[in-house]
Amino acid sequence: MKKIIIASGPVIVKEGKVLLNISSKDKFWKFCGGIVKESETLKEATLRRAKEELGIDIKIIEERPFIMYTLKPNDERIDVILVHWFAAYSGEIVKGKDVEKWEWFDIDNLPDNLGPNIVPALKHFGFM
Repeated sequence: MKKIIIASGPVIVKEGKVLLNISSKDKFWKFCGGIVKESETLKEATLRRAKEELGIDIKIIEERPFIMYTLKPNDERIDVILVHWFAAYSGEIVKGKDVEKWEWFDIDNLPDNLGPNIVPALKHFGFM
């Protein structure tokens, strides 16, 4: 079994609101993104997951990523490294098959059930 998961995704903020989604696997709000495949870079995974999950194309704006270490929820034997870039998007948002719902949230009024990386990433990019 894999002991380390590396996941990557964009942080998308527009007019004081952040784009978050809930996947069918989790019950918390998070940035779109997911596990990096062996054959791709972190940035390639970010682009791929944005397209798969929300049907959008992204452009990385900030080259200095936010990086966070955590443990997989309910499994203290699996390390998780999360890598996020601040990005702009284009296209119409259309949820993919693994996304239950998506929403724009006011940065000053975020929901309670957030992933552990949301607030630290928003602070890293200067939104909080």
